[in-house]
Amino acid sequence: MLGINSSLKIRNAPVTVDFRGGIKHRVDVNPNDPENSVRLRVVGFKISAELPALNGGGVATITIEQNDVDVDPKSLLRVAQRFPPKFENIMVLPFTMSIDQRGNGEPSIWTTKDPAQLIGMITQFPPKGDLYQLARPVELVDLENPNNTGLRI
Repeated sequence: MLGINSSLKIRNAPVTVDFRGGIKHRVDVNPNDPENSVRLRVVGFKISAELPALNGGGVATITIEQNDVDVDPKSLLRVAQRFPPKFENIMVLPFTMSIDQRGNGEPSIWTTKDPAQLIGMITQFPPKGDLYQLARPVELVDLENPNNTGLRI
């Protein structure tokens, strides 16, 4: 996965970073539409990026990874068009984001208020070079203070 020029808002300050990493899915039957779609269970998701200096400090690393085991898969891959083949891929990702500023103690840890939804129209699975869009901005809350929503992707 590549998230080039990803926009984040950290405490009302806009920043742009380049995420790199990967995602792994396990394919499950979709009992609601077994002929045209499958459910995708996330079994591994992690991306990271370097963040320019914050508040006069050093460079920081942002790491985003799945919260926990995906026990209730909501991600979906469905046939959108038979010929030529085209699929709609909806990835539902609850995740945790940590910001680790080197030499500045413990990282700050944030989690999604609502899962992120990435949507892509792809020609093959797994996708190769296909573009995905966020369905809506993702708000993150501070794990230690859930009323604090100081981050947005």
